[in-house]
Amino acid sequence: MNTQAPAQNFPIARVRAHFPALSRSSQPPIYLDNPAGTLVPQQVIDAVGDAMVNASSNLGGQFAGSKRADAIWLKAHQAAADLLGAASAREIIVGQSMTVLTLHLSRSIGRTLKSGDEIILTRMEHEGNVSPWLLLARDLGLSVKWLPFRKDSWRIEPEDLAPLLSDRTRLLALNYASNMTGSINNVAALSAMAKQAGALVYVDAVQLVPHRLPDVHALGCDFLACSSYKFFGPHLGIVWGREDLLTALEPYKVRCASDLLPERFEIGTPQTELLAGLSATVDYLAWLGEATGHSGTRREKLLGAYQSFEAYENLLMLRLIDGLQLMRGVTIQGICDSADFTHRVPTISFTHSTLSTHVIAAALAEREIYAWSGHNYALEPARLLGLDENEGVVRLGIAHYNTAEEVELTLAAIAEIVG
Repeated sequence: MNTQAPAQNFPIARVRAHFPALSRSSQPPIYLDNPAGTLVPQQVIDAVGDAMVNASSNLGGQFAGSKRADAIWLKAHQAAADLLGAASAREIIVGQSMTVLTLHLSRSIGRTLKSGDEIILTRMEHEGNVSPWLLLARDLGLSVKWLPFRKDSWRIEPEDLAPLLSDRTRLLALNYASNMTGSINNVAALSAMAKQAGALVYVDAVQLVPHRLPDVHALGCDFLACSSYKFFGPHLGIVWGREDLLTALEPYKVRCASDLLPERFEIGTPQTELLAGLSATVDYLAWLGEATGHSGTRREKLLGAYQSFEAYENLLMLRLIDGLQLMRGVTIQGICDSADFTHRVPTISFTHSTLSTHVIAAALAEREIYAWSGHNYALEPARLLGLDENEGVVRLGIAHYNTAEEVELTLAAIAEIVG
């Protein structure tokens, strides 16, 4: 994999200039807590503030402030549609978080299920794509089957899904990229198998979208969820759903709410200022596509941006993984071979043979290096890997605003901590 040339051309100084958190001081913290939430560029902050000043009215009114709020709402849904490859903004549902939206939609999906039906959950999932379905199974008397990932490939393999499918399978809840190991699953292949069996496919792409650009229709799934605060935006959750399915499902809503799409699944007053921030986030990513030499539609610019920073991130990830592997007592929980980097995002988790993950994370924090420790809501991956659930892993996550210097400083700090 030749990442050197495009990575060297990546405009890292221009990128970092967009993020105020990186310019507050001459030596800002090293932000490697990105899988839990990323920094936001200045244009997102400006858009949120402007909406709070000029579009604080509710939607649907005849006056100017309400019409401005209407425009922000529509623009945000179209921006998300462009980002995910949706056919229409009507397929985009925006809400408080991925977990809240999944819990909400699971109730509507549950209306189509009955006792004895089967659902398949994977051992790679974040709890946001586990507990909503476990609760539904409890309430409806559904049978739950568990699909593992393999410790050699670190992925969910189609041959492990095949024996779990039956004529009673109604849903596959599938992880796109793991928030613990960083592994990327072959969602298209797995979705095709589940669809052939007559099941719905609900994909958690929260950890993928900060690093790879999805194409929901090419994947063949039915729903795909993500979170804008994981890809440089405000705290919102987004779910794409096939329009025919969203039209057929019964929404859980108040009686006087609209029955149109996507409003029928968006409960309560929209968070207009955050929707403005969502649009600005997608515009920032499109700008990055232009800055790296790409043109065309917004979707084409987005694709160019992702291709550019994937190469850059992979180079940083290679150095971080190589450096960690040289340290005695350190075990990386995930793909380490650069030849397989197409199958992972730059979320690197590790354990130490004697030191607590929390001790390591605390020591990094003292050095102004932000990292997470514990299970990070990845209970099932921790269990499959035989890890102590409380200890979990030390998790480092690279974003496209991180630098090679930050990686070197982090490796030096970890080497000092683990001795």
